[in-house]
Amino acid sequence: MADEKDLYQILGVARDADTETIRKAYRKLARKNHPDLNPGDQAAEERFKEISHAWEVLEDAERRRNYDEFGAVSLESGFDAEKARQAREAFGTRFGFGGRPGAGRYEQEFEFGDLDEMLGGFFGRGAGGRGIRLRGQDLEASLELDFLEAVRGGERRLTLTRPTAEGGAVTETVTVRIPPGVDTGGSLRIPGKGAPGIGGGPPGDLHVSLSVRPHRLFQRDGRHLTFDLPITVSEAIRGAKVEVPTLDGRATLTIPPGTDSGTRLRLRGKGVPDPRGGAPGDLFARVQIRVPRQLDDAARAALDTLEEHEDRDLRKELFA
Repeated sequence: MADEKDLYQILGVARDADTETIRKAYRKLARKNHPDLNPGDQAAEERFKEISHAWEVLEDAERRRNYDEFGAVSLESGFDAEKARQAREAFGTRFGFGGRPGAGRYEQEFEFGDLDEMLGGFFGRGAGGRGIRLRGQDLEASLELDFLEAVRGGERRLTLTRPTAEGGAVTETVTVRIPPGVDTGGSLRIPGKGAPGIGGGPPGDLHVSLSVRPHRLFQRDGRHLTFDLPITVSEAIRGAKVEVPTLDGRATLTIPPGTDSGTRLRLRGKGVPDPRGGAPGDLFARVQIRVPRQLDDAARAALDTLEEHEDRDLRKELFA
């Protein structure tokens, strides 16, 4: 427990950071250290696991509160925060001091028998240390998703090998429910599909880390999507209504007259759903004006007329 790394330090954030700040730090580090981007790099893989674990704890309000109050001991299987508080108060009364909330550990010393009783309260042991019931160990697995599968959600069947209470192993196929809007670096928890408990204790959980294959058209940034939209010169000058692809099919987008190449046009609510039930992101069309390669005499004559109305000092600001 003493060697447990501080979860805030792992993500490089302050202990009073809000959830959005923690989320941004997690996403940045998860992308940098993801195994798909660092093939064969064991250190990056271990770092990715640390980052994912830190995010899993700190994004959960209750688990974060317990971690801030009790530190690494709160991450142990079967930890009971209320019993830990009761034990702290009892020991504070008995020995003349109490645990320090927010310190992340107990700094007092006591006899082994007392420690055994206290731990029994923390982790579900029977009275006097008899009839020990321990929660099973959590297991880990990974799952690669297609882009649209991750965005839309669905179900996947995952085959894994789990240990048995007798010390053997069993192969089992479990159904993984994928919420709409998950992304690379995210993880899913499947309760009760970890290792079996000891002495009748509950089984652990299965944690599935996710990676998402890129899409041929859409680029993703959080819940927002962007794609390149080719338009003609006349559409850029006059404006137009054009059909564009979305996750739900085709939609009509209005191009304002005089639109420059590189302009981003927004379709609100057409981005990625929020896996936590919030508002979906937006879809941005990045305009790319396509210049015709072959012109006949009539087109060249029209171009000469157009040239008379063009700005002759278009690039003057480059040399200001």
